[in-house]
Amino acid sequence: MSDILVTGFPGFLASALLPRLLARRDGARALCVVQAQHLTTARHRVDELVASEPDLAGRVVVVEGDITEPWLGLRADDRAGLADVSEVWHLAAVYDLTVGEQLARRVNVEGTARVLEVCAALRGLSRLQYVSTCYVSGRYDGVFAEDSLDEGQSFLNHYEATKFDAEMLVRKAMAGGLPATIYRPGIVVGDSVSGATQKYDGPYFLASFLRRQGPIAVVPAVGDADRVRISLVPRDFVIRAMDELSVLDCSLGRTYALTDPHPPTVRTLVDTFAHHLGKRVVWVPLPLRLARTLLGGIPGLERLLGIPAEGLDYFASSTTYSTTATERDLQGTGVRCPAFADYADTLLDFMADHPEVGSAAMV
Repeated sequence: MSDILVTGFPGFLASALLPRLLARRDGARALCVVQAQHLTTARHRVDELVASEPDLAGRVVVVEGDITEPWLGLRADDRAGLADVSEVWHLAAVYDLTVGEQLARRVNVEGTARVLEVCAALRGLSRLQYVSTCYVSGRYDGVFAEDSLDEGQSFLNHYEATKFDAEMLVRKAMAGGLPATIYRPGIVVGDSVSGATQKYDGPYFLASFLRRQGPIAVVPAVGDADRVRISLVPRDFVIRAMDELSVLDCSLGRTYALTDPHPPTVRTLVDTFAHHLGKRVVWVPLPLRLARTLLGGIPGLERLLGIPAEGLDYFASSTTYSTTATERDLQGTGVRCPAFADYADTLLDFMADHPEVGSAAMV
């Protein structure tokens, strides 16, 4: 048994991760569980991967399923293929700050519970590789450690709350003997080299907000712009880090924060984007609650300005993230998170060249 079971394909992370996983796992196949509405996209993505890397031919198998159902909704013949699975990568989730509670709970929590049930039934399971998020921290005040989880924190939205609940399920299973590693990416943006991304959310909302203004851009200061930090991380670092960490014996049972150890402040983020876009910034102090009320309460204003009300919370957050274990265990691999200043222009160049990319999450 050497195959891997993957959820979240053909999503942003899984699509880039698969070739690395298979290159490192000689002869293994990837069994990708894909919802019916995404099958065409998934098969097209497989064709693209094989075209660029012919050695992947026949090694990426797309099967119809649904992680919220028992046995992941797999048909009987596809379920039989689980006998050859020794490793599970669970990346599927609704990555959307505006997601409703019912959908978030069904996919993020119930879906993870179903994946854990399958893991428990796999006799030859060597490890579950589970992708969480730094934002299980919620409204935690201070530096959130990689081993921390339940600190009595409240949450900014249903995405955070349900990813917290899902990681709690994984932690409970680990305490019961499940071999697993947990990865917590920060706010994942495009590739640091090409800028490529599948959707414009997070800091891209800020870029849209600045672009829609004149030469002088007015930016509301909803928090301390010189103290609040935005935990961005480019996709290529997340992929390379997970790939390297996943095969280390020492990573078994550990949790890794995959984010910039020196994240930019809000002022640095705004000023960097504004400079690239040829804007001069005027900061206007505005209480967060009032800013959210105005943005969320006036019909059409979110669309007009290019930023959702939920996104404002992260410009006033007091949470930062320790990356001690990540940096320690990646020593010697050559994998380091690039500095924001080194790839910021690349992100905006891609955004300008690809206006067809939207901000919707894959559901």
